[in-house]
Amino acid sequence: MKLKIYQIDAFTDTVFKGNYAAVILLEESLSSKLMQEIATENNLSETAFIKNISNNTYDIRWFSPLTEIDFCGHATLASAFVLFEENSMLEEVEFIAKAVGSLKVSKEKDNYMKMIFPNRKPKEISSIPPFLLKGLSIVPNEVLLNEQAYFAIYKNEEDIYKIKANCEELKKLAPYDVVVTAEGSKYDFISRYFWPASGGEEDPVTGSIHTGLAPYWAEKLNKNDLKAYQASKRGGVLFCKVSRNNVVILGKAVKYLEGYIEI
Repeated sequence: MKLKIYQIDAFTDTVFKGNYAAVILLEESLSSKLMQEIATENNLSETAFIKNISNNTYDIRWFSPLTEIDFCGHATLASAFVLFEENSMLEEVEFIAKAVGSLKVSKEKDNYMKMIFPNRKPKEISSIPPFLLKGLSIVPNEVLLNEQAYFAIYKNEEDIYKIKANCEELKKLAPYDVVVTAEGSKYDFISRYFWPASGGEEDPVTGSIHTGLAPYWAEKLNKNDLKAYQASKRGGVLFCKVSRNNVVILGKAVKYLEGYIEI
């Protein structure tokens, strides 16, 4: 069997930046086991499998090298980029994901794409898990939690760059990951994302976590339009707009590879 595969760098317009994702267009469904084996072989942050179910609507599933993921922003952006490249007349696509429902992506000016995601603002917790404190080299000022991760909040932007993660400790927080964040100087806020239990040590750029970061910082900064930077080695810029129910994220993508895999 031959499957068409694309490798896309998301949240960037320059190859070797942003976050990498594989996108595989399916005509027939594959087993979860086979999709996981493909994602493990690809060894990218995420492999997205998309299958047309009606008109411009696609079923989407995301797999890290380790496991299936409930929600992935950058691979959704990459998938939309591929579909828009394949059909230049296409202006909007809708992805249906089991855990998060409908995710709509549309073309915008200057090669941006707009993604409409759910608002997943983090909430206060009664106590900070000891594994989180052991797993971060700098103690946070505040810790919150949403469906995806613990949010470690810092007062100083410099701390985000300096933090060293003990991923063996953070892995014990599964199924939750960890994002560290602070108000920025050049950007409204910056962050880094660690996900040793789900995909790897540090993710380059994480669209899904900004559905929690953007609402948090929108309230703190009293503004709904935010420019964010994920301060990984590859780095990535995200433009976010927060409403009561949704977080709109703008981003670009660029193609690195196009080909076939044989299984």
